[in-house]
Amino acid sequence: MRFLTATDKNLWRLALPMILSNITVPLLGLVDTAVIGHLDSPVYLGGVAVGTTITSFLFMLLLFLRMSTTGLTAQAFGANDKAALARALTQPLMMALVAGVIFIFLRDPVSQLATHMIGGNPQVLEQATLFIHIRWLSAPAMLANLVILGWLLGVQYARAPVILLVVGNLVNILLDLWLVLDLHWGVAGAATATALAEYVTLAVGLAMVWRVLKLRGINMALLKQSWRGDMRRLLRLNRDIMLRSLMLQLCFASLTLLGARIGPNVVAVNAVLLMFITFTAYALDGFAYAVEAFAGEAHGAKDGTKLLRVWRAACRQAFLVALFFSLIYILFGTYIVSMLTSIDALRQMADRYLIWQIIMPIVGVWCYLLDGMFIGATRGREMRNSMAIAALGYFITLLTLPWLGNHALWLAVMVFLALRGLSLWWIWRRHWQNNSWFTA
Repeated sequence: MRFLTATDKNLWRLALPMILSNITVPLLGLVDTAVIGHLDSPVYLGGVAVGTTITSFLFMLLLFLRMSTTGLTAQAFGANDKAALARALTQPLMMALVAGVIFIFLRDPVSQLATHMIGGNPQVLEQATLFIHIRWLSAPAMLANLVILGWLLGVQYARAPVILLVVGNLVNILLDLWLVLDLHWGVAGAATATALAEYVTLAVGLAMVWRVLKLRGINMALLKQSWRGDMRRLLRLNRDIMLRSLMLQLCFASLTLLGARIGPNVVAVNAVLLMFITFTAYALDGFAYAVEAFAGEAHGAKDGTKLLRVWRAACRQAFLVALFFSLIYILFGTYIVSMLTSIDALRQMADRYLIWQIIMPIVGVWCYLLDGMFIGATRGREMRNSMAIAALGYFITLLTLPWLGNHALWLAVMVFLALRGLSLWWIWRRHWQNNSWFTA
């Protein structure tokens, strides 16, 4: 058998644009930090950091809008069901717009509650509140963009991730430079830039969606009828994925909180080391998204042979990427740490924990791929249960903290990733043996 089959090439066709587009995400963060960091007070940078953290935590809980849309769209695409394809777009889009409007009305009380819980410098919290007040005006567009990205991935529009993310981030960067540095709007400028970029991205996304709808023969009359379909399945799926995301967020938030309890150097070095996981996740997420689309298509067509081809191709290619990252971290890990921090004490401490970053891509690749399989099959309940098992293992492993120190935190992350992969694999294998995978 050839190593690079037609299925491998199709996976790369969808995964590579997603990987490349993900690279723009840390670039945007670097530009934001650089622009705000050049203002005359650290209060502004602190305000943006706090405001971004609060916004990201809440918006990440709504990431189910992207994930469920991809799975349902891919299944409708595989079954060649125009009505289901239209419904997979309109129903989550309505939910996104309603949720976005609710975010706008609640932005003041939520920001006050969140900043009160966080505490700290009043000037920093004031800037964080200002950031949230402006940034959340784009909530309808931001959440609608998740749906649009999920739908375009589901119909295997390979260029969509690149176009949406690159356009949005480029507009954001240019507006950042203009509003903050030229017009001196400060934090308000950074928030306005991000908000306006979301609406520009929405316009571009809707144009691409309209093009695909015409190619698929879906007219306005069919779109108008599609929102009336049964939403119970979508609501159940979104509920389960949201609970899954909440558990994921809590685990990684605890990594920072517990590191801070150990000491300031530990929380700082863990922030540096988390960048290794972040960059690995960008690459492996590209394959996960591709698996979602192709596995969902196979699920919609009830084609077990195609599903197995997708899974084997994903395992081959994603494992190579994971191995590549591990080798890079073995050879250049210390140099990467040196680029991320100039503090000698943190560099020396990071070297002691690099072994975890070297092993983690090989251990974690399987949970990324299996996530894609389960999202494509819209098996949200089982994803939620798997995450609960992994979270339980994570917190049990944290009991070793008094003896292992910071190593216990990274061991817990390793256990968390391994249990996610093992539990999903066991569920998938059981369904496959019982011939029940396509009954979701």
